[in-house]
Amino acid sequence: MSLHKGSGSPRAIAVNPFFGEADPVGGMAVAPPKHRLPDGPMTPHAAYQLVHDELMLDGNSRLNLATFVTTWMEPQADILMAECRDKNMIDKDEYPRTAELERRCVAILADLWNAPEPGAVVGCSTTGSSEACMLAGMALKRRWMKRTKEYPTTARPNLVMGANVQVCWEKFCTFWEVEARLAPMSGDRLHLDADAALALCDENTIGVVAVLGSTFDGSYEPVAEICAALDAYEERTGTPIPVHVDGASGGMIAPFLDEDLEWDFRLPRVASINTSGHKYGLVYPGVGWALWRNAEALPEELVFRVNYLGGDMPTFALNFSRPGAQVVAQYYTFLRLGREGYRAVQQTSRDVAMSLAERFAALDEFRLISRGDQLPVFAVTTAADVTSFDVFDVSRRLREHGWLVPAYTFPADREDLAVLRVVCRNGFSEDLADLLMGDLNALLPELHRQSHPLNRPESKATAFHH
Repeated sequence: MSLHKGSGSPRAIAVNPFFGEADPVGGMAVAPPKHRLPDGPMTPHAAYQLVHDELMLDGNSRLNLATFVTTWMEPQADILMAECRDKNMIDKDEYPRTAELERRCVAILADLWNAPEPGAVVGCSTTGSSEACMLAGMALKRRWMKRTKEYPTTARPNLVMGANVQVCWEKFCTFWEVEARLAPMSGDRLHLDADAALALCDENTIGVVAVLGSTFDGSYEPVAEICAALDAYEERTGTPIPVHVDGASGGMIAPFLDEDLEWDFRLPRVASINTSGHKYGLVYPGVGWALWRNAEALPEELVFRVNYLGGDMPTFALNFSRPGAQVVAQYYTFLRLGREGYRAVQQTSRDVAMSLAERFAALDEFRLISRGDQLPVFAVTTAADVTSFDVFDVSRRLREHGWLVPAYTFPADREDLAVLRVVCRNGFSEDLADLLMGDLNALLPELHRQSHPLNRPESKATAFHH
C-alpha cells in the first residue's frame, strides 16, 4: 500500500448545519477534527454524509481507462458480497462452505489452464496478483535453494524477466534478496522474448517470468518459445529453469479467446501461474489466484499449518485475515457466466478495444503501438510530425472531461517512447467509446493551437500499473 505522512493541521472538518438532525446549531458546533480522533461520537447520518461528500471528488471509476480492475458487477453479486463481508476467509473451520467455494475456484482454474493432472494442482486465493506473484517467486527461490549447495555462501539467486513486468516483481526481488535481471526493450521488441531471456540465464536463475499481457501495451509474451529455449538450455547445460506465467490479465482472456495458444500447464516447463480475479476475472478488488502444477512445484516447507482457529489449516499467504466476499463473488461469476458467458464478455471487450484503436489510427495525429488484439488494451503515441502537443497534453485535457487515460514512457531502453494506454473492460461499451472519441476530437483543434508541448515535470510520468 502507499505510504502516507501524518499531519499537524488543527483544522476541523467543515459541517453543514443540517447534519445536526435534532439541533442544527449544536451540530455545527461539534465539527470533528480531521487528523485526530474526535472526543465524542456523532450521529451515523452525519458521519456518513461527511465521508460521502468528500468522496464525491473521486473520479468516476467507469471512465477510468487506466485501471485493469473491475469497476462493475451485477446487483446479485453486490448482495452476495454484502452477505459475506464479515466472514474471515482464513477461518476455514468456522466458514467451511466459503472455503469449499475457494477450493472449487482453484479446481476450475486448473481445468481452465489445462493442467494435465487437475487433481495434483495446488492453489490458493490471494488479495491480488501482487501477492500471488510474491508467493510464486518464493516457491521458485526455495526450489533453487534446495538444489544449489553453494547457497548462501557463494551463489546469489537471480530472476529473469522483461523490463515491462509489473512493479510487484521488482518488489519481490528487493524484499527476498534476489537479483532482478531485466531484459531491456529494443526497437520494436517491447516485451521479453526467448533470445532476450536466454541471454540472462545461468545456473543461479531461479526462474523466468513470462507475462501474458504486458501492462504497457497489452501484448502477450511468447511463453511457448521461451519454454522451448529453456528446454534446449537444460539439454545443453543440465540446469533446469522453471517458468512462471504472470497471467494477471491474460490468464482470464486467452482461455476464452485464444484457445489454441499454448501458454499454460500444457507446457511442462510452466511451474506456476497467477491471475487477478479482480481484473478480467470480472470481480471487484481484491482477489487473485496462484496455482502450482503439483506439490513438487510448491515446497512443503513454505506451507504453514495453524490450529488455533479450529481444525488443521494449511496456509500459504503473506496476509492472514481478509474477507471472503471476493472469493464468493469469483465463484458466483464462474457459475453465472460459464465458458460461453466469459467468452462473450471478453470478446466484447476485445472488439471495443480493436474498434477504438482503429479510430485512433484513422486520426493523423496518432500512431498505434498495439491494436488491442491480445489483451483488450492498446497503446498509441503521437505521429512524428505532431510538434504542438504530446501524449501528456492529451491525457491532461481528457481528464478535464472525466476520462482517466494514462500517459507514460516505456522502460529501458525505450524511454524515448511515450504513449497513451487505453484499457477496455467489461462495462466500457461502444457508446462510451463514441463519447471518448467525441471529446478527443473536440480537444484536438485546441491542442494544435499550442506552440509546443507543455512542460511536464519528470515526477508526473507514471506507468499506471494497475
